[in-house]
Amino acid sequence: MYIAEKDKSGIPCLPESWQKIIHADYYDPFSVLGRHPVFESDGKSQMVEVRCLIPDARDVYCQTYNPDVWLPMNQVHPSGFFTGSFPETEIPFHPRLRARFESGSEFIWIDPYSFLPLLSGYDSYLFGEGRHHHIYEKLGAHLCVADDIPGVVFRVWAPNAKRASVVGDFNNWDGRRHAMRTLGSSGIWELFIPGVAERTVYKFELKTKADHIILKADPYAFCAEMRPNTATIVYSLEGYGWHDEAWMAERRSKRAYEQPMSIYEVHLGSWRRPGDRLHRYLTYRELVDELIPYVKNLGYTHIELLPVMAHPFDASWGYQVSGYFAPTGRFGEPKDFMAFVDACHQNNLGVILDWVPSHFPKDEHSLARFDGTCLYEHEDPRKGEHQEWGTLVFNYSRNEVKNFLIANALFWLEKYHIDGLRVDAVASMLYLDYSRPDDSWIPNDFGGRENLEAIAFLRELNETFYHYHPDCFTVAEESTAWPMVSRPTHLGGLGFGFKWNMGWMHDMLSYIENEPVHRKYHHSTLTFSLLYAFHENFILPLSHDEVVHGKRSLLSKLPGDRWQQYANLRTLYAYQYAHPGKKLLFMGGEFGQDWEWDHEQGLRWHLLNDLLRRQMQLLIRDLNTLYRQEPALWQVDFDPQGFQWIDFHDSDNSIVAFIRKGFHPNDIIFCVFNFTPVPRFDYKLGAPREGFYREMLNTDAGCYGGSNLGNIGGAATIPEPCKEWPCSLTLTLPPLAGVFFKFVH
Repeated sequence: MYIAEKDKSGIPCLPESWQKIIHADYYDPFSVLGRHPVFESDGKSQMVEVRCLIPDARDVYCQTYNPDVWLPMNQVHPSGFFTGSFPETEIPFHPRLRARFESGSEFIWIDPYSFLPLLSGYDSYLFGEGRHHHIYEKLGAHLCVADDIPGVVFRVWAPNAKRASVVGDFNNWDGRRHAMRTLGSSGIWELFIPGVAERTVYKFELKTKADHIILKADPYAFCAEMRPNTATIVYSLEGYGWHDEAWMAERRSKRAYEQPMSIYEVHLGSWRRPGDRLHRYLTYRELVDELIPYVKNLGYTHIELLPVMAHPFDASWGYQVSGYFAPTGRFGEPKDFMAFVDACHQNNLGVILDWVPSHFPKDEHSLARFDGTCLYEHEDPRKGEHQEWGTLVFNYSRNEVKNFLIANALFWLEKYHIDGLRVDAVASMLYLDYSRPDDSWIPNDFGGRENLEAIAFLRELNETFYHYHPDCFTVAEESTAWPMVSRPTHLGGLGFGFKWNMGWMHDMLSYIENEPVHRKYHHSTLTFSLLYAFHENFILPLSHDEVVHGKRSLLSKLPGDRWQQYANLRTLYAYQYAHPGKKLLFMGGEFGQDWEWDHEQGLRWHLLNDLLRRQMQLLIRDLNTLYRQEPALWQVDFDPQGFQWIDFHDSDNSIVAFIRKGFHPNDIIFCVFNFTPVPRFDYKLGAPREGFYREMLNTDAGCYGGSNLGNIGGAATIPEPCKEWPCSLTLTLPPLAGVFFKFVH
């Protein structure tokens, strides 16, 4: 048994390593604490010495193999350091200890310092290489059984910390109680704590090289507290019973870019608030009953969610993520979110998540200066900080950081059955000088402005993503002319499945915001997108970014009286559905909300008392129905063979006409648009083949709030060539309207 000498003040003089344990300043607590073999003075009798640090304990006892026998331990330091030397044959390999406190309370636990490391060297090696694509199964907090003893194994990557501890309610948030072991040179710390249960609240307490104590939420946690609380929660994702087998099987049999894709973009916190309770959100389970039937009834194929990952600041809309592996608790628990995705799939709705690998917030509990150093971000703010957004940029040159992000992308597909990820702010990743003054960025090794590290990361991300999940897809929100964003990496592309066509969105809104009398001077703005429409696999967005920060709602942007505003909006939507590319509309646009989006309250659902709003909603439903039913509108979206101009020269009348074609020669949709309030009668246009063209949809129909001017079911060609076309159609073009015709015979 260890007997400590005392200094002049009567305080025991302990070995240096023991003193470091007492002051929570030691990287190797297992060499001091726990069960250690010792020998008596005769050198023959083998004993074990059990050591523990229990601050404020009055007495500590160690249980023998006989569960009724508890042997006392000696307090060798007033800090609560206890030791006990016992015959080896009496003490189990995993000793059970009991502490009594002055308050009279007792605490019984199995010594966590008697367990061997649980993480394999191969796991550490793969993580260091940046190739552990399922590292979320290892790092973080995981319920497990070690040597038949249940508990939780905690792991955190903090290579520059002097000491790491797990703290929570179970140890009074005292970093001395559960110091972790470091696993070689991997930078990973580990501790298995027996008896810790699911839903335990915890953080990691790290001691920096500058001897500062910092508390950090677990970057790999599956569940996190709601703001203003910032801790993470032990949570198991196992046990949910999925019922989307039919959806998943069908998904594997199709290629996304050859399918119809009409996306309803949603911010869950402000789609609808329950009744008059503006300060409560609909839960994931309530959204199953309210959002899913609504979107399904409108005919959409996918729901895209603004980020649902844990985030501390409501006004960031989720784009400043603090918990990359944890769905926000604003709407319920992780398994509730699983139920939401499951229900979407059972209703034939795909789910796309906005995902943010471009930057993260500076909140003290999150990733910023995680172990006291710039671990996830660059040290130099010229590379590591987005000054405009007040956020930090990931260090894409670091293997472990790339591993964190790539594993996170796979995590949402594998644990939550997500169908696609829309990658936010890709342009900010590609350019070192993005939104920076001339003296606030560092050129790359070749003197250029391209972020070579981020480019390599994006390519690796997409290669890994499609290797594991070729039936899912990635979407780049990329606002520049960077080439080949949605082309394979082996051809020099970035490897995304799709790219948002920001140019189309900005040009189209710029065009249609003009008074109709002036549109003829901006005709090239309307048609310009077809010059590059097939350079990428485009999605045509009318997104949340266009209805905030003083930009006004889509309806409010448009000129004219109330009738003309609605007619313009109907024409805009019809043009979007006719134009090559997949479709996306932000919530509220489907009924013509004329207020800007406000994340702090629900959409203005009372507006549906107005007939014109319901008629706009009906148009969206009919556009989605027509779109899904007609392969010509989506089957050949990304090849010039699927599109052909009929006439784009009539700038004076602001009229354009074109055809969309499917794989089958008879799959032809004839689309014509009149962007002025002047109806055109007997308007002659060329046609690709003789026959009858049935009017499929007319945005000027009375059921949509229009003037009900049209072609009485369709038009037959006349055998008169028109320009380069072999025959022609004579049509009535309604004012401010788009009309779809289908070649019948």
